[in-house]
Amino acid sequence: MSAPLPMPRPRQDLRVAVILAALSALATVAVIPYLLQIDPARMQAAAGVPLPALVAIQALTMFIVCTLLAWAGLRMGHRVGLGAPLLQRWINRQGEAAIRTSAPGQAVALGAGAAVALLALSRLLDPLLLPPTQVAMTDIAGARSALYGVLASFYGGVVEELQLRLFLMTLIAWAATWLVRRRAGFEGALSPRIAWTAIVLAALLFGLGHLPAASLVWELDAGVVLRTLLLNGIGGVVFGWLFWKRGFEMAVLSHFAADLVLHALVPLLLPQGIL
Repeated sequence: MSAPLPMPRPRQDLRVAVILAALSALATVAVIPYLLQIDPARMQAAAGVPLPALVAIQALTMFIVCTLLAWAGLRMGHRVGLGAPLLQRWINRQGEAAIRTSAPGQAVALGAGAAVALLALSRLLDPLLLPPTQVAMTDIAGARSALYGVLASFYGGVVEELQLRLFLMTLIAWAATWLVRRRAGFEGALSPRIAWTAIVLAALLFGLGHLPAASLVWELDAGVVLRTLLLNGIGGVVFGWLFWKRGFEMAVLSHFAADLVLHALVPLLLPQGIL
């Protein structure tokens, strides 16, 4: 995926961005039942606003934001060999990407493997790092629902990957490449050193983004922060590597597979391990 990519026109990238933004808006709606069960206060913050109106506002906001982020990420990505090659092929007839050569089975296996590794590390680290919980996890109404977990997985796979990989990781890679090669200019590819820098930084920010969810369960302290950064950072590195080597679509697929394990299979098999 780090080989030079053909440069579509801005309007062509906008087509891809709008489709991704529409999927992000749908994923935002899909995650609402999960949020209502896990964090009802979030959905009740706008007092006096009917829930359907609140959901519509959030979906529209997500559509606008993700359109801008996806378009910017796609435009920057052409300079450094990052992007969404399958979508460019399907929508704009750009490039020669194919599902078979993108190794979707590898993406699913890496995502599921990362989820299993997170569960194993959680079992090992939690007794050492975590304070007593502020909430009894198995007492949350609907928390064991695998259906809610499946719906929530679309948000992680589409929205988080769009924000963290397609935009943020690409921005880091683009900026670092510009700083290193500002005299020579971009060559349409990404050096391994810059790629890993962008992968790790985006993964750390991915972990930081999960601290609000962790604060619902534990009082934030050094142990909780370390655990959250480490466990989520592992997934972020896996998804970032796939974005670099296989493209945005495989990062989405891998993240979705990981979330299915964590948010659908775990509630079914290990209800005490949710969230």
